[in-house]
Amino acid sequence: MIDGRLARGERTRQSVLDSAVAVASVEGFAGMSLAKLAQGLGVSKSGLFTHWPDKQALLLAVVEHAREQWVEEIVRPALREPRGVRRLWAAHALRIDFYERRVLPGGCFFAAVEPEVDDQPGPVRDAIAAANRDWVTLLTALAEQAVEAGEFPEGTDPDQIAFEVHALGTAVITHRLARTDSCFLFSRRAVLDRLRALATDPSVLPENS
Repeated sequence: MIDGRLARGERTRQSVLDSAVAVASVEGFAGMSLAKLAQGLGVSKSGLFTHWPDKQALLLAVVEHAREQWVEEIVRPALREPRGVRRLWAAHALRIDFYERRVLPGGCFFAAVEPEVDDQPGPVRDAIAAANRDWVTLLTALAEQAVEAGEFPEGTDPDQIAFEVHALGTAVITHRLARTDSCFLFSRRAVLDRLRALATDPSVLPENS
């Protein structure tokens, strides 16, 4: 009986977090009211506080849930690819695929909430900043591995490559304001062309995006 209640509570918790990440990807944290989440899931507002003691705790849980979703959908599949430039390409391609499949209705949770918290120091801003740093650090590490494997020329700057790949991924979100789906193709093509031009053996990468 107790186990059943715990299981139901965990299902409710996951449903709240799924809904919160989706809503925030469109409306930011400002549109993610407890009342709206509770109404959408058919639970009481007070019931949400059985899982989180206050709004900040909920927001931190939402950020962590979004980070876990990113890892599950993008990072883990990318890391299954061969070490080096193919893994770096996979990380970008999977990110764009995540956006193109509309996994989240607003495209990207982090892009939606970053401007909202940028000038608001505190644990929530720190958690979002840490998630972003983790992503860029991963891209840098993958570029470093490509250099170590001889797939990028010696002297290639991994930080520069990571910056470019991240920027071209982020551009998809901002470009979507123009209401064109060509941005997905453009982003894939730009990164693939850059990596193929830099790679010592371009044949390890696809010819077309």
